[in-house]
Amino acid sequence: MNSPTQNVPYLREQRKFPSDDLKQLSEQVDQCYIDIAQKVNARTVGIFSVSSQTVTGERWSVGSQIQQTIRQVYNFSDSALTIPHGLNLSTITNFTRIYGCFFDGTNWNTLPFISTTSAANQISVAVNSTNIVITKGAGAPSVSQGLVVLEFLSQY
Repeated sequence: MNSPTQNVPYLREQRKFPSDDLKQLSEQVDQCYIDIAQKVNARTVGIFSVSSQTVTGERWSVGSQIQQTIRQVYNFSDSALTIPHGLNLSTITNFTRIYGCFFDGTNWNTLPFISTTSAANQISVAVNSTNIVITKGAGAPSVSQGLVVLEFLSQY
């Protein structure tokens, strides 16, 4: 199983370490460390930061190379629906996720916000070359506070 899609971050639970040969023990400990590091690095990193970009731990095999995703979080509210993202789009090869949530004073809602009663109640999110643009329909709920999360493939 050499394909990245076939390997999973499973770490075996037992390992027999030799007790009578220091060289073999050293080799087993070295291999054990490599196995642990590879499996730990194959998981998604649960760090979300407004102040800095974070490597997500995800690896995407798109095209001929494997790339990692970067995550950046942004605050927004009704007073700031256009948010400068500060990203260098020439180094971004693709966005993998654009999502978020917001509080309307009563309820927490997902972003984008989809209304089942009227398209005029919806809130969308888009990214252009300089900004995150949140667009609200005429009947959309107010946003007292919210977060937008951008995750993207980057050549770094």
